[in-house]
Amino acid sequence: MVTIGKLELRSMVVKNVLSLVFFGFWIMLGTVSNAAPMNPVSQGGGESVQLLFIHHSCGGQLMADQGENNGSKCIYVSHPNGGGLRSQLEGIGFAVNEASYGSIVGEDTDICHWNNKFRDQMDRIIKTKNQDELLPEGMTNEIVAFKSCYPNNHFVGEGSSPGDPDSCQLTLANAKAAYTALLPYFENQPQVLFVAFTAPPLAKTTGFKAWVKNLLKGSPKHPELARQFNNWLMDKEKGWLAGYDLPNLAVFDHYNVLTDQGETNWSAYPSGGGRDSHPNSEGNSKSAGAFVDFIQKASSVMHKASS
Repeated sequence: MVTIGKLELRSMVVKNVLSLVFFGFWIMLGTVSNAAPMNPVSQGGGESVQLLFIHHSCGGQLMADQGENNGSKCIYVSHPNGGGLRSQLEGIGFAVNEASYGSIVGEDTDICHWNNKFRDQMDRIIKTKNQDELLPEGMTNEIVAFKSCYPNNHFVGEGSSPGDPDSCQLTLANAKAAYTALLPYFENQPQVLFVAFTAPPLAKTTGFKAWVKNLLKGSPKHPELARQFNNWLMDKEKGWLAGYDLPNLAVFDHYNVLTDQGETNWSAYPSGGGRDSHPNSEGNSKSAGAFVDFIQKASSVMHKASS
């Protein structure tokens, strides 16, 4: 029979207690470090942050959960190409508002439409809840995201500077002029975070007709022009945001996510067997995850600047 002295027994108990304390500490530390970050804008008051997304079909599918086609006017509850962004945003404290086809704010979303829209409808944009429904009196959207659809990457040429912001001839010069025209409108609304989505890329055309066209006219130039334009939108030193000092404007590079981070200038996630430029569910899910991280960081910057 083994006997243990009182001193030795006390030492063993102390060691075991300390081991349990340290074990619990590391469990707690691991739980905190792996926890999903809270939306920094909503930390203070606990109320949902109002976020408006102006979009058409691709944006509606990005927002939707994956499932059967359930929705109207490109605002979907679910869709086969669903990316689940709405559910993810609501899960971290955002109240998601949408404007799309058939509404005053959402009807026209090509690059050439943004200048008139933000110049003439800014008050309504900030107050829009769902289509033509407005938020209750005293409430406004704290974040306004806006996106053009994939045809807005089918550039016809470089164009001539300074460009026309209201021309729907899609040249680099006109597109740059259109976005540059928006900066004073955003500057006049420093309390609102504006988020520009780069437009999704086009699906690569294939088949005999495309082969003949490329043979006769050469490879299409619009994918390279699209890359050039979207890089300009993202460039804070020499591009669209150069000289814009307020923290209330950010660009989410939806285009780059969907081109597999620059591996191609075509869509890496087309739907319809590779022929449809609407991103498939895999591509939309990747972009949704990237946007959730992006909007929390952009919100944090905005929150810190205003506090």
